[in-house]
Amino acid sequence: MTASRSTRRLASAGFTLVEVLVAMAVLAFLAMVIYGAFSGMKRSKEGVERLNDRYREGRMAMGRMVRELQSAYVSQHIPIPPTPQVQKTVFRAQSGVPGDRLDFVAFAHRRLDENARESDQAEYSYFLMPDPDHPEVNDLVRRESPRIDMEPDRGGRIDVLATDVDLFDLAFLDPTTGQWIERWDTTQGTEQVGRLPLQVRITLVLNGGQRAQGSSGRKPIRLVTKVVIPIEKALTFATQGGG
Repeated sequence: MTASRSTRRLASAGFTLVEVLVAMAVLAFLAMVIYGAFSGMKRSKEGVERLNDRYREGRMAMGRMVRELQSAYVSQHIPIPPTPQVQKTVFRAQSGVPGDRLDFVAFAHRRLDENARESDQAEYSYFLMPDPDHPEVNDLVRRESPRIDMEPDRGGRIDVLATDVDLFDLAFLDPTTGQWIERWDTTQGTEQVGRLPLQVRITLVLNGGQRAQGSSGRKPIRLVTKVVIPIEKALTFATQGGG
């Protein structure tokens, strides 16, 4: 009799199969909630880091263009004595879709090799180019050639300034009219021969910004800056009658 009561007491002190299943379901639910919370935190952190990286990439690209444009110039190359022309300095902007193109010369070259026969003058270009691995994606690239020749839009080395660019737009403040215009060309007699714009406005739009509310897409990152160009008129160094 005593043994039977002890057996019933032990049986009543354990868990039934239903109770075990309920406990397992509660634990599984809590695990899913905790995992979802940590997963969301990880995605948020990665999203913030990716957004910061995109902003940093855009700001670095803008800073590079500002530094080089501030040193832009054009000159009147008339050698003494007169010889066939071998150099051509330009400041030429062409409108395009989805991005503009700018070719110019500037006192912005940095000589990396101590014995390199290079000066601080160089040719530069900014334009959009399709990504070799993803042709539907356009990257903002920079061309630099430390040799100024008769082809100011060719040669040199091309590097990527910013990836996945939605828009690269340029505008120029004409000091004679006070108006912003979309084109500038010092090589054409009907355009702006021998003079540079007072300012250049750069608009750079990068894809992959913040996630749009209520959508799986992301808003673009828009960066705008204005660059003042100190040298407005053509230089006359090493020219006939130049000072």
